[in-house]
Amino acid sequence: MSKGRGVLLNLTLLVASTIFCLVVLEAALRFFPVTSGLNALPVSKDSPVFRFSPNRDFVFSRDWSFNMINRGHVNNDGWVNNQDYRVSDYPPLVAVIGDSQVEAEMMPYSQTFHGLLAKLFEGKLRFYSFGASGAALSQYLVWARYAVSKFKARALVINVVGNDFDESLIEYQTSQGFWYYVPGVDGELHLQLVEFHPGVMTALIRHSALLRYLALNLGVAYKFDDIMNWLRGHEVGGHALERYAGFTLANASPPRVVASKAAVDAFLRDLGQIGLSPQCIAFTVDGFRYPDLVKRDSGTFFDIMRRYFIEQASARGYEAIDLDPLFLARYQKTGERFDFFPIDSSHFNTNGHRLIADALRSSRLLNSDCHFDFQGPAPQAVR
Repeated sequence: MSKGRGVLLNLTLLVASTIFCLVVLEAALRFFPVTSGLNALPVSKDSPVFRFSPNRDFVFSRDWSFNMINRGHVNNDGWVNNQDYRVSDYPPLVAVIGDSQVEAEMMPYSQTFHGLLAKLFEGKLRFYSFGASGAALSQYLVWARYAVSKFKARALVINVVGNDFDESLIEYQTSQGFWYYVPGVDGELHLQLVEFHPGVMTALIRHSALLRYLALNLGVAYKFDDIMNWLRGHEVGGHALERYAGFTLANASPPRVVASKAAVDAFLRDLGQIGLSPQCIAFTVDGFRYPDLVKRDSGTFFDIMRRYFIEQASARGYEAIDLDPLFLARYQKTGERFDFFPIDSSHFNTNGHRLIADALRSSRLLNSDCHFDFQGPAPQAVR
């Protein structure tokens, strides 16, 4: 056999072996709980509201070893919720809006705070959730308008977390499919859409268990970015190694704080124009949750911004529920955690969701301010 034909044969065997291994891996992974993804729909000016492909079940898991396995459902309107949404005046609708804490892909729906409230107030109020990972205040505003205009929401509950402030600005974050604040010619901040048009690679990942495992469970793309940032950090003096507080960068640089406060002001300005009175809108504001973090992270970006948000929202007549005193009191009493530590220390676990449901059950919004016209007092316990 000539040398050229030998090389060609070896290459053919290598390619065939690689394809065979990939096919075997693809087939094998279909028997494991690989994250299925939620399959976001295209977002454009003609279809401007970020949602997921409706009427489908999904699987969630984390990491190579399939931690935190959960199976859930995307409903008829494209949200992670076991209820099918309908347009109706009764029972009155409370729209619950947020990021991955409300999407809660890792939680059984019945254990989320909006799922608990839906059961608790069954027949008196409806609770529909509108949320997706990576969203911020600017995107919450779009969903608030959507809930009010399409489903006649009578009240809003908006969950606010650490990365909601600066990531409402296009200079700090540009996830496809979301709306962000940008400076206008009038000097004010206005919303601008970053469109989302799924391509061929997105379609391949959605249909391949192996590619989903690499992209979603292992986070290969994110890990590559982390490595590059780590290398750049060493080249420029370690800036990529900044610490986090409240699940956002701790750095409270003046430009970041000033820009974020402007985003909060723009959000509250625009929220006042959606057709609901401030008495019918409540915020639940995340905190540091544990005493050691409160002490360690005082004065960080999140500490400054959460205080500013609560102050500004309250001054405009909104109910701003500071969750931190509730977390701290519960922790000092029971020592329980409110997250999935050590696997995931950012997202609320069952304890965290139950605490938020309790806080809302006792809120002004659900007890007096919004006058939902149901008979009798609000239910007295979250079970």
